[in-house]
Parts: sequence; structure tokens; C-alpha cells
Amino acid sequence: MKRRDFMKNTAMFVAGASVSLSALELIDPQEVLAANPELRWGFLVDTHKCVGCGLCVKACKIENDIPLEANVTRTWVERYVIKKDGEVVMDSPKGALNGYTSKLLDQNKSGMREVADKDIAQAFFVPKLCNHCETPVCVQVCPVGATYQTADGAVLVDRKWCIGCGYCIMGCPYGVRFFHPIEHVADKCTFCYHRISNGGNTACAQACPFGARKIGNLRDPNDPVAKTVMGQRVGVLRDEYGTKPQVFYIGLNKEVH
Repeated sequence: MKRRDFMKNTAMFVAGASVSLSALELIDPQEVLAANPELRWGFLVDTHKCVGCGLCVKACKIENDIPLEANVTRTWVERYVIKKDGEVVMDSPKGALNGYTSKLLDQNKSGMREVADKDIAQAFFVPKLCNHCETPVCVQVCPVGATYQTADGAVLVDRKWCIGCGYCIMGCPYGVRFFHPIEHVADKCTFCYHRISNGGNTACAQACPFGARKIGNLRDPNDPVAKTVMGQRVGVLRDEYGTKPQVFYIGLNKEVH
């Protein structure tokens, strides 16, 4: 029996016995924790600067080996159109991989929809990615410790341990996780941990021509991201869930979830 099949069968047995899956600790997370206690990664998104060009999405896919044609992505951009009557119309075709070049809004099975300029009260773009929560649900529900949190706050996935049970995908309240179309394991944004842990920038932030995305150290009072988070009005997605997201937004509209 392959190790992955053994682990999957073990998880199913435990679930059937009504034992908390989150209580299983098959690996020691301390072995993979980052060593710097003075570092806590945080991400800043300025919705006022995002133009929906999609360069961030493309750069992310190329950097992290997510097929361009696959209908999954580690980061994406949503377009919101708020009508004067209060109706909210949103789309994100292929995660905005190719940007937004038409006023027509893709409503999936309902087809394309046009909203007249005279009916629009507000329109804007919202980039999304994993929130690398301070209290991540995905870490709690993973039965084999494949999803773990580093000491510097990044939430990562160890592909060697992932058994593809999908609990983390179902548990994430932000819908940022998916099955990798080639590796067939859980996948998501990692803040380009292989880059930032070596002093680099995330692929999406580097690709953004307008500075709408930035990553920084929230524990460094001189870090530009930390200064903004501590000194300006910023918001987070779905604060009511208590996961304490570490992706902060400037200009976050109440219609965005």
C-alpha cells in the first residue's frame, strides 16, 4: 500500500470513529518553522491603485507552475460594479488572467451582461489571495499536518504529506484553496515563500505596475506596509470569522466579501 493511500485510509478510520481530525499530529511543525521571531509577514492591497490588468495573476501562475489554461489560480482579481439602485454585479473571468478589456460582465451560465454607464454608482477592482490568517482554519482541520503555519506567519502546504482529502479546501472561509490540476494536492498562495524567505518580493507584487500590492514585516515599525496598517484606515475580509487575516486592504468596500 502506498503511503498516501495508507494516510488517507487512516484519516477515514479516525473520522468514522468520531475522533477530532485536527488532534492528529503526524509531523512536528517545529521542524518546519521559520527561525526569526522578529518577523511577521503581512500583505497590503490598495484597491484605489488596482486597474484590473491581470499581470499579477499571470506572473503568479508562471512563478508557481499553475497552468495558464487551468481555471484555478493562487491569486485573482474581481471586478465590482455597484449600481445606483444598490445592485452589485461582480465578475472574475479566469481570475482576470487576461485583464478586463470589455465593459461586459461575465455572469457565467447567465452569459455576458452590460450595465449602462448612467446606472453605475461605483466600479472598482479587488485583488484576492490567501489571507495567511493568524488563526488559520485550514491548519486546524488538516488531519495529517500537511498544512502548517511558520513562525513568521506564512501558511504553507507540504505536498509530500497532503493526502488530498479536501478538508482544508472546504474549511477555508475565503475560498482561496484548490486542488492542483497536475499535482492533485491542495494548493494556494504561499506569499511566494521561496522568494520572500530569501529576501525577494512576491511575483504578483513585483509584476504590479501600479504598486497595488505590497508585502512587508508587520513587526518592523519602519516597514512601509506596517506603517500603513498601523497608521491608516485598512480593512480585512470577513473579519466576523475571527481568523485574523493578514492581508489588509485600503479602500475595501462593504459589498466585497
